Amino acid sequence: MDKKNNTLRISTNYKIMKRIIAVIALIGSVSSSLKAQTIDPASIKSKMQWFADAKLGIFIHSGIYAVNGIDESWSFHNKKISYAGYMKQLKGFTLDKYDPAFWAELIKESGARYAVITTKHHDGVAMYDTRMNNLSIVKATPAKKDMVKPLFDELRKRDIKCGAYFSLIDWSYPDYPGFLKDSSRYKVEDDYGRWDRFRSFFQGQIKEISNKFNPDLWWFDGDWEHSAEQWESEKVRQIILSHNSQSIINGRLQGYGDYETPEQNFPVSRPKYNWWELCMTTNNNWGYHPDDTNWKTPYEIITIFTDAVSNGGNLLLDIGPRADGTIPQEEIDVLKELGAWNKRNGESVFNTVGGIPQGHFYGPTTLSKDSTTLYLFVQGHINGNVTLKGLMNKIEDITVLGSQEKLTHKIVGKISWSAIPGLVYINVPEKAEDKYVTVLKLKLDGPIKLYAGHGGLN
Repeated sequence: MDKKNNTLRISTNYKIMKRIIAVIALIGSVSSSLKAQTIDPASIKSKMQWFADAKLGIFIHSGIYAVNGIDESWSFHNKKISYAGYMKQLKGFTLDKYDPAFWAELIKESGARYAVITTKHHDGVAMYDTRMNNLSIVKATPAKKDMVKPLFDELRKRDIKCGAYFSLIDWSYPDYPGFLKDSSRYKVEDDYGRWDRFRSFFQGQIKEISNKFNPDLWWFDGDWEHSAEQWESEKVRQIILSHNSQSIINGRLQGYGDYETPEQNFPVSRPKYNWWELCMTTNNNWGYHPDDTNWKTPYEIITIFTDAVSNGGNLLLDIGPRADGTIPQEEIDVLKELGAWNKRNGESVFNTVGGIPQGHFYGPTTLSKDSTTLYLFVQGHINGNVTLKGLMNKIEDITVLGSQEKLTHKIVGKISWSAIPGLVYINVPEKAEDKYVTVLKLKLDGPIKLYAGHGGLN
């Protein structure tokens, strides 16, 4: 019995030690990740201003995966389809109905200030005419044309900033070390010569994209597979900035990006980043998936958008075109509805800053840059009054954006001899409601001042 107990104790202690070691390793990796954030925010503040003001971008996942309507690249990595079966889709990628002017006009109608399109996903298929190899839609598909330049040309005619998505990893290139740390080909540390050949290849493509398209924004992906040293992240950053010093780089370059990009998961509390962007799909998939009918409604998209802006971020909303270049009607509809809402209420989101702290108002808020105007976003149907807490300013005027309806308010609980403000109740009549999200514009007597105390007299 004692021997069994000793064995059990040893086994338990061993498991505990393994957990401790794992936690220490995690702390070390987090610490090293934090140290890797090498870019001083003050040094890039000027070039980041358009991004901070833009609020809305459209993400475009276009690739050969749309032929079968399967997961982009991951479908063969996750063995849903063989690699050979996946690459057969090259034969069906036609773009015979691709209309970049229509795409650009739809993006403009949505209210978006920038758009990001895939130039190459993890499958290694370039969406432009790369000279670094023959795996491109120009050389290897019936489309026989570049997708990127025509779209960038049309976007720029409409004063929309242009972004290039680029996968650092390339699961088709023979000198890449395999799929997701699966060193079936080789380990980087065992063959740096081969790894250097791959680095020359992907960095050559980055130079091509810089020279051909001059992106305003670079949206990297796949950096998790290797370290900053292995990617030569600092060198990659310099390649981009030496061509265009104003290019913006997302946070997936192992510490050498300008802003952070949470994916799909909405932050509940305001992120600590100086600049950030939530990238999110319109259904459950990035690329075209005819079997995925779980479309987000315009109401859901607009509430997600206003939440992101309220928290000081942007929304990068994704669409997945078909292999012929057409966009699913559900995505067209949601972009048009989003655009119509932006026409009515755009003053409250574009060129604003993140709103007041949670607790003062039960919903998203934004502020004008001089903080003399407060915007309140009221989601869903309104049943009478909305409440604002802790506002020390005098309200000069309240209007409903879109309808320009003038509203009245009542202050409750203000004691004349106390500096603590009362509660503001604003009555919003049903006729003033927006069909998605109603925006109240409060003009204040000066820069906003808020009380955040505990209500005590001292």
